[in-house]
Amino acid sequence: MATLRELKSRIGTVASSEKITGAMKMISSAKMHKAEGVLRRLQPFRHCVETIIGNLLSSDAAVSSPLTAARATVSHAAIVVLGSDDGLCGAYNVNIFKSLLQTIAELRSQAGDSIKIDIIPVGKKMAAAVSKICASDPCITLAPVEGIDSKSDGDSVKSLAAGLEQRFLEGSLDKVLLQYVHYISAGKQRQTCDTYLPLSQDTLVATGEKKATGRPYLFEPDAHTIFGTVLPMYLLSVMQEAFAENRASEQAARVMAMQSANDNAQKLLEQLQLEYNKLRQQSITTELLDIVGGQTRD
Repeated sequence: MATLRELKSRIGTVASSEKITGAMKMISSAKMHKAEGVLRRLQPFRHCVETIIGNLLSSDAAVSSPLTAARATVSHAAIVVLGSDDGLCGAYNVNIFKSLLQTIAELRSQAGDSIKIDIIPVGKKMAAAVSKICASDPCITLAPVEGIDSKSDGDSVKSLAAGLEQRFLEGSLDKVLLQYVHYISAGKQRQTCDTYLPLSQDTLVATGEKKATGRPYLFEPDAHTIFGTVLPMYLLSVMQEAFAENRASEQAARVMAMQSANDNAQKLLEQLQLEYNKLRQQSITTELLDIVGGQTRD
């Protein structure tokens, strides 16, 4: 049985842990709100690009781009999978890795088991997890991009998007998938895998119908040139939003993990406090009995 001193030490340790998890929850919450702000600031850019695409597709002009050309045979694909660089976020990276395995299985069921897959991990935790399957599967290659991590933004994300676009246009990649966690709210996120390249004409048309203004436009230069210029901007906006949503989802997962740890610490603290009080009461009762017994003998 634990002594009073041991229980008091445990209570102090658990109380300190409760304070630490509470502080970490507050920090993660602040980071999550910051990531939400970044996500909101990115949305007007994508909205503007989608409006331009909508107006182009609703016009009578014939537009096309090699970025929308689907390959008859997909022999080489890439999957950009976004995870975290840091831990203490619960099962966040585990769930992403499970979704990645499902994506690989679906890709092979569509294109065959001989398809070559480059996995581009974003985040140290995801790179470590992906390296295990790459070591056991010769058709899967770990292809990290230098200077890219879960906190990357601006020029780094632009460089990643441009590199994937170039490889697709050169023909070294037939398909590019984007695996990340879609941020809905602080309490709800969803595993998502989108086809980044080639761009689906149906998706563009559906997006265009929602964003088109219905006004007549004169295009200068021609609509085909504008379409070819605006699609890379659309791809960049998609990549930027994926990174922003990934950061917000990571912090939301960390908030939930710290909340769970804080709740567990509180329950353990209550149990230890109760045990301490019982043991202390027992000790006091024993001392009183000893005193009474001594007085009786006297």
